[in-house]
Amino acid sequence: MKKTVLAFAAVLALSSSVMAEDNIRIVGSSTVYPFSSAIAEEFGATTKAATPIVESTGTGGGMKIFCGSNDDKSPDITNASRRMKASEFETCVKNGVTNITENMIGFDGIAIAQNKKNPALALTREQIFLAVAEEVPSSDGKSLVKNPYKKWSDIDAKLPNRAITVYGPPKSSGTRDSFEEMVMLHSTEKNDLYISNGFKKGYNKVRQDGVYIDSGENDNLIVQKLTKDKNAIGVFGYSFLEENGNKVSGAKVDGFDPTPANIASGAYPISRSLFFYVKNDHRATKPSINKFVELFMSEKQIGDRGALKRIGLVPADKATRTAAIKNALAKKQLTVADLKSK
Repeated sequence: MKKTVLAFAAVLALSSSVMAEDNIRIVGSSTVYPFSSAIAEEFGATTKAATPIVESTGTGGGMKIFCGSNDDKSPDITNASRRMKASEFETCVKNGVTNITENMIGFDGIAIAQNKKNPALALTREQIFLAVAEEVPSSDGKSLVKNPYKKWSDIDAKLPNRAITVYGPPKSSGTRDSFEEMVMLHSTEKNDLYISNGFKKGYNKVRQDGVYIDSGENDNLIVQKLTKDKNAIGVFGYSFLEENGNKVSGAKVDGFDPTPANIASGAYPISRSLFFYVKNDHRATKPSINKFVELFMSEKQIGDRGALKRIGLVPADKATRTAAIKNALAKKQLTVADLKSK
């Protein structure tokens, strides 16, 4: 009897081990979240492994958790709506996370969206910057002053006579990082006034007077805000614009609409690559990770006719995809030099 009990306990322990082994944990970007969740659901439905747990923590928040430890309880994968920073990689290495593979899944545009009932809106990156920056040039152009603009028409008389209200991502978000880089820093990196005031790489301080409203990591909440507030605009990934096209529309930016063709070509100026990062050390104890990566990085999912295109992913060109898939399957090890080279 005692031997039977011990044998049964051993079977239970083995079963628990297998369940833990199959239970992939994923954190990171709210923009990549819909794509990662779709893959997780298919993975759970088509394999014997448990459906992976996917958490939307924001790109920065995900990197912090992912790089915090290499133990079995730490996340196996982190999603990112921008490339990992060299400083984040160095934190990973410091904490024993030294064997990482970077997987580029495709492209996304940052939509500047509004309620669909409004007339079409066309903005420049400079106008968007002037709407959200903490400090802007004075009327005589000689100094920086606290942002006085309350309406879009205050910035340019040709713009709507609407209050400036912007629902956008928090500092932990990769979308916020990309917005600051491609809109704010781009608009000021060669501006002598900002340079002379110590902002040699451009200015990215967002105003704190209630005009820009930090809306957390759930982009669907921003969509809900736009349906209720016709004056407002929202900042979020293209996939949420695609998903909610009956409620919101995207503004032209520098003359280009946020369309898949414009995003893929780079003509739409607020476009970026999307990624997920994998701890290769975890693959030894969780072999299901290999199958998950194979599914995610397949033509069936990220190709021109892939399933993820139907929910807003903009596929990369064939050559780029082929290289990305090859690196993923080979478990190519990321280096800090890779991150500093681009």
